[in-house]
Amino acid sequence: MRNLSRLGAVGALLVGLSLPGVAYATPGGPGVTGTVIARSTIGGTDYILREVTIPPGQATGWHFHDGPLYAYVKQGTLSHFDSTCSSDGVYPKESFLKEPSGADHVHIGQNLGTTDVVLEVLYVLPHGAPFSRDAANPGCDFE
Repeated sequence: MRNLSRLGAVGALLVGLSLPGVAYATPGGPGVTGTVIARSTIGGTDYILREVTIPPGQATGWHFHDGPLYAYVKQGTLSHFDSTCSSDGVYPKESFLKEPSGADHVHIGQNLGTTDVVLEVLYVLPHGAPFSRDAANPGCDFE
């Protein structure tokens, strides 16, 4: 019950936001982890609350999502880069992020700091869709 209340509270908070940005998806680098906290399906949509941890010096890998994501940075600072290799956001502790869906929104999230980045991410996905889909490095010289 606690997890469902948490999903509802975070979901209500994040759905009401209209902030630019991005969130994190499937773990990529060594030590990157993701734990499902709560899950609910309404109609053809999965709502999944997940805690994601990115250790210092690690990244998510290049990817995109089939639905929008909303996240809260609980700890650390997340650096985000888009497919043009440009930074499109640096998100410190207590920031909220929103990420659009689709293959035209390929990105990578990195932890360039010295402490773990911990995110709470609400995935709003078509029923049965994966957390993310892998994408090739668009030619950036970092990762």
